[in-house]
Amino acid sequence: MTPSRDRSTSLSKSRFVAGCQCHKLLWLRTYEPDAPELAVGPSLQDIFDQGNQVGRLARERFPGGVLVELEYDNPQRLPVTRELVATGVPAVFEATFVADHTYAAVDVLLREQGGFTVIEVKSGTNADDKYVLDAAIQTHVVQRAGLEVGRVEIMHLNKEYVHPGPADLFVREDVTDRVRELLPGIPDEIRRQLAILAGKAPDVPIGPHCRKPADCAFMSRCWPQDPDSVLRLHGLRFDKRFELFDAGTKSIKNLPAAYKLNAVQQRQRRSWATAGLVLEPSVAEELAPYRGRLGFLDFESVGRAVPVWSGARPWEQIAVQFSYHEGPVGGPYTHQEFLAEPDTDPREAIARRLVEVTRDADRVLMYTDFEKKQIRSMQRFVPALAEELGRLEGKLLDLAQVIRHCVYHPQFAGSLSIKDVLPVLVPGMAYKDAVRISDGSEASAKLARLLFYAGDLAAEQRRVLKDELLEYCKLDTQAMVKLLERLKELVGGL
Repeated sequence: MTPSRDRSTSLSKSRFVAGCQCHKLLWLRTYEPDAPELAVGPSLQDIFDQGNQVGRLARERFPGGVLVELEYDNPQRLPVTRELVATGVPAVFEATFVADHTYAAVDVLLREQGGFTVIEVKSGTNADDKYVLDAAIQTHVVQRAGLEVGRVEIMHLNKEYVHPGPADLFVREDVTDRVRELLPGIPDEIRRQLAILAGKAPDVPIGPHCRKPADCAFMSRCWPQDPDSVLRLHGLRFDKRFELFDAGTKSIKNLPAAYKLNAVQQRQRRSWATAGLVLEPSVAEELAPYRGRLGFLDFESVGRAVPVWSGARPWEQIAVQFSYHEGPVGGPYTHQEFLAEPDTDPREAIARRLVEVTRDADRVLMYTDFEKKQIRSMQRFVPALAEELGRLEGKLLDLAQVIRHCVYHPQFAGSLSIKDVLPVLVPGMAYKDAVRISDGSEASAKLARLLFYAGDLAAEQRRVLKDELLEYCKLDTQAMVKLLERLKELVGGL
């Protein structure tokens, strides 16, 4: 009899890993699979697509291997796997087993002398503990299904790889000992998780586990949403936040007077004590270099698991778009922009355009140092422009540091991101009301779609994507313009 998989009474690798993080997360993922928190947006879909690409390339490293080409919920996957194992093929890809009401599809089941090697393929660049847990639950199921597993590996991307080689794109890392340490605890955890699925939604207290090994999709359902929650204390490690929270200090206003805080956290506490904006006297000095003809620069980038352009590494972020405003404080401002063309290597083109449009600026503003890192990357990729790009780097000013050193408002809610700072200091100007792209991750995913999959898109789809991306990037530099103008106004009122 073929084991069945019932949604409410079975586990899978992903469910088991979710349950190890939080039993409530397991229950919600099982019984609310269509919850809005689990919707697959452009960013997540891009990650899935890249993971699939990595999986396909990994399979090429095992000549003679056979893929179980059936949908994941097709019960024939099990007998097909048994037949492939019995016929002696050197490797089975997506080899499928069920044991202890737990389903596992092994990326690569490699036949070795005296047994099998379980290989978990990952698009990351190391054998992280969360990946080892993936491999451990699969190893448990394979062994309970009757196969001898002699070795377990994580096959991940090689962080030393530089496209197009000669180094291999992949590293196969032996994690057998790490998996064996986990195996004794897996049967009891399976029983606990199955018991959870047999009952009502569990009540699990929040804690550091909500963000480890990954942010829980359902955090907003469990965490306090008060902007003065001690869990929003800027920059404090989450275990320290929960020490306070669990000891009864729920709000920043109620922090013990002697509790040691850094400068930003002290300013955050002062803002709640006064229920208003805190502006340090030093802000005038911080803003002193922000004069003359100013540029405002923002990049958007793409990072691919499998590098596309020569000299790039796995997941290396490469700028392919910029927005640039320029002018004296108060205007008038000019605006320039660049967006790479599909199916081209844009690195020289964007560098040349950037040097050209920023040449007359006295200083160039960014928000955080991402732009500085990208300019340094351009120097590596386009050495002919290294000197001019170096001069541009020397003009950079980080507006985020003015906020960090001098400004806090209770409604920042623990964040110094420009998306959170802007609508507080410049009322009526908010990203969510102005653009259709929600954040940089979505922008990167849409850039990748436009640049690498343009041939799959209709002309109207390409036009819409391009308009959305230009609109989003332009708002980033407009935001800096308005934020600086507002800070200058505030200084004038001191």
